[in-house]
Amino acid sequence: MNQGFPAGGASGDGERLHRAFLARVAEPGDEVCGRWLRECGAGEVVRRLAGGGQQLPGVTDVRWAGLRARAERADPERDLAVARDSGTRFVCPGDPEWPAQLDDLGDARPVGLWVRGLPSLRMWALRSVAVVGARACTEYGAHMASALGAGLAERGWVVVSGGAYGVDGATHRGALGAGGATVAVLACGVDRPYPRGHTQLITRIAEQGLVVGELPPGDHPTPSRFILRNRVIAALTRGTVVVEAAYRSGALATARAAQRLGRFTMGVPGPATSSLSAGVHELLRGDAVLVTDAAEVAELVGDMGELAPDRRGPVLPRDLLDPEAARVLAALPARETASRREIARDAGTTEDDVVARLYELRSLGFVERHGDGWKLTRQAALSIGTDRGWR
Repeated sequence: MNQGFPAGGASGDGERLHRAFLARVAEPGDEVCGRWLRECGAGEVVRRLAGGGQQLPGVTDVRWAGLRARAERADPERDLAVARDSGTRFVCPGDPEWPAQLDDLGDARPVGLWVRGLPSLRMWALRSVAVVGARACTEYGAHMASALGAGLAERGWVVVSGGAYGVDGATHRGALGAGGATVAVLACGVDRPYPRGHTQLITRIAEQGLVVGELPPGDHPTPSRFILRNRVIAALTRGTVVVEAAYRSGALATARAAQRLGRFTMGVPGPATSSLSAGVHELLRGDAVLVTDAAEVAELVGDMGELAPDRRGPVLPRDLLDPEAARVLAALPARETASRREIARDAGTTEDDVVARLYELRSLGFVERHGDGWKLTRQAALSIGTDRGWR
């Protein structure tokens, strides 16, 4: 299946095909493979792995043989076709949709991301916060995670988590219930929701938000992949909030990755007697910041004056917007707040599409959320009002 690859140094579709091949061959976060990509380029790495050259440096003969065995079974054209059939796209470094903050991972940067859902990952990641925690969380942990998810969504933030049971699921449901934006980063193929008990939830996230993963279609999770997935959650967002976590917890791995990357790290305190809060309290004794609600999170990770009533964002020229986002922007009334349903009606699209576009426009400083409604920011209203002839 490895015949007919474009020559090394190819770009565009050739680069995408090479990286889809490597997504099947290399494990997530493989820094040796990342170094090969940086030093040789994807085309040359694929050529060597497919049997066209000598062994690349930095691995034993046994490991090279294992990579070669994987390469023999790789079929990137099929993976890309299966992805398209499931409404999934493969986003690579250098693509307009690639979130540049993932480059902070260095050689551990994903070779690419499989993205399921309508919104732009890059635009949504600009104003995103991760909320993570224990799978077997307490009722208190579920309540706090849901409240944080809803509160952050109501403030125009994109809420990122891992789609798992417990805190992750409560966070996603809180954001969805508030009509907000949420992203699930999975440790498996995005066409195979895991855990299976969250199939309906993850499907809903894909409809209203985004489901993202490093693994190609159909691939399964492993314990190591869960841990490696956490670095993507940490790098993608401005900060990570840990709600409940024991001393040995994947959520703590996410928080520590965020600290290494220079992101904000926050913890929600729990009872001193709770083992599920012990890991959070350990973080709080270090460099993490104690938070108790969405307002405190937004105050920490947001721009200066985030909580001020008349925030002015960096409005970009409207002619840079894609047609769908421009149509949603045009559907907002002059000075009043409008609901998602009203905006969808006037823009001639669905409510899920409107949610996706509104959070993109929020990242660019055009709109802001007020309760269940949306309105133009003051700066956008002044700029757009001139064109519309408002008095």
